[in-house]
Amino acid sequence: MRSPDLLWPDARAAVRDAAASDPAAAATATPMPWDRQQRAAALASVAMAVPERVVTNATVAEGAGVTEQWIVHRTGVHERHHVSDGERLQDLATAAGRAALAEANVAAEDVDLVLVATVAADAILPNAAPLVARDLGATRAGAMDLGAACTGFLSALALAAAQVEGGRSDNVLVIGAEVLSRFVDKSDRGTSALFADGAGAALVAPANGTGFISDIVLHCDAIGADSIRASHEEQIIHMQGHDTFKAAVQRMSESTVEVIGRAGLGLDEIDLFVYHQANARILTAVGEKLGLPMDRVINCIDRFGNTSSATLPIALADARERGMLEPGMNVLLAAFGAGFTWGAGVIEWGA
Repeated sequence: MRSPDLLWPDARAAVRDAAASDPAAAATATPMPWDRQQRAAALASVAMAVPERVVTNATVAEGAGVTEQWIVHRTGVHERHHVSDGERLQDLATAAGRAALAEANVAAEDVDLVLVATVAADAILPNAAPLVARDLGATRAGAMDLGAACTGFLSALALAAAQVEGGRSDNVLVIGAEVLSRFVDKSDRGTSALFADGAGAALVAPANGTGFISDIVLHCDAIGADSIRASHEEQIIHMQGHDTFKAAVQRMSESTVEVIGRAGLGLDEIDLFVYHQANARILTAVGEKLGLPMDRVINCIDRFGNTSSATLPIALADARERGMLEPGMNVLLAAFGAGFTWGAGVIEWGA
């Protein structure tokens, strides 16, 4: 993997020195060179939060008119978490964010930016991010929601890394949070068996020793816009499973190869593959298409279901808890979601 040279000296110091020695030249100089070689960003921590309420396949099967075995065979899901009455996305996002800050030993007032990737905010207005920032005590932070469906966390991670690399932020809290159970028709076996609720968070900060965020690629193609949709009026998710399956396998496979090439790596140099937990059959199909050892492909959909933008940070947190992540490991992240949107990234684990 391309590694950051000397953790890249601060370009702003060079500009200040130039201004002191030659004010006239500094007046026409570029004040902030947008060269990502100036400093690296890294994941300083990762954490997750899911509702206490566990929904079994028996409950879902009864409403959808299928068997428990059908759900496992078609999705790989054995159970999932749903919010209870009165429980909010804001609460899940805040819990995950607070845990990520505690793990990184960073105070909330030192956070510069809070990004919440979600399609299921508690209200149209206000957005979730300012409320989460308030609940955390991140009184200095900017805050914004980011919508890219299941690719939301990866998209927010790319933005956070750019903020840190460019010197605009030192601590960016990235949260993927969804409460999809609100938008599922319980009689629709294609969605009720899959979608779930949860949140995951990561703190992005300047690299300091082992671990950094390498390349991230993002793509979209609205030719598949009708394959996964939900309207303001109906507020129910509809999904064309066959079309989504084919596109997800193709696009996550392509972006895996693309980003690994950009990072200067081969598939055999990736220690852990963390794909969007959309469906266990998709994970298997991507692994087979790329010839990956399946023991290096994270699969936690059996316990958490498809939590859309939250699946990547939940999978990372779960992998760490299971002892599957060690400092210095090369980790591949990839996601695919409604839009269609998709992408992939490579990180060296250091959290």
